[in-house]
Amino acid sequence: MENKNPRLLRTTMLLGEEGIEKLKQSTVMIVGLGAVGGYALEAIARSGVGHLILVDFDCFDESNINRQILALSSTIGHKKTEIARQRVSEINPQCQAEIKEMFVNQETIPHLLSEKVDFVVDAIDSLNPKCCLMQALYEQKIPFISSMGAALKKDVSHIKYGRLSQSKNCSLAKFIRKRLRKRGVDISKINCVFSDEQISLPENALLAEEGENNNGRSRHILGSLPTITAIFGLIIANQVILELSSSTKQDEQKC
Repeated sequence: MENKNPRLLRTTMLLGEEGIEKLKQSTVMIVGLGAVGGYALEAIARSGVGHLILVDFDCFDESNINRQILALSSTIGHKKTEIARQRVSEINPQCQAEIKEMFVNQETIPHLLSEKVDFVVDAIDSLNPKCCLMQALYEQKIPFISSMGAALKKDVSHIKYGRLSQSKNCSLAKFIRKRLRKRGVDISKINCVFSDEQISLPENALLAEEGENNNGRSRHILGSLPTITAIFGLIIANQVILELSSSTKQDEQKC
């Protein structure tokens, strides 16, 4: 088997030369480089995708280390976008990693989506920015997968990949479904990863004030495990890789 990049040998054996070439010619945008987005990035970068657009506005802090693959003692205080770009260069020097250090909202989305992308990973954890991005992607017929809430979940057997309309027992998904319906989005055509585990946890695992984020908005912290967020990100990455390396992409979202 001809393989110009030995780093991709095992993937080429499974997806074939044509599949690898499609990945090399693809552009994937990852919005949110935290717990879910970091693991999605890790796998997508290792698949041989040729162009990555990495979007985040935050810096790493010590509390990120329990669940974010890019968060280390050495990366505390550093911008997530810069650390992510360095990581990609170490994994696949042939990948063009472009960074956009920005907060996603109604005003910045037109600029964010101004260049052509083949797939978007939505790993935003804030409700309003997430809904704005999902609506824009849907309306522009850009294939994407969204992560629903991974915090507070413990049972991996309840993690699912499916339509947003199928999600349940997830408060984030519940609010998103309601908002997107009001905006005219057909939620039966939105793909996402979610957990339908019913939450029954101690009160101290649910909510706690953490001050304000970089945009002056109040923040909360939620108990979370490194395993669940990682699985969410890897499931998303797996689907992106399969979609891009095959001849069939997310036709349902393009209709």
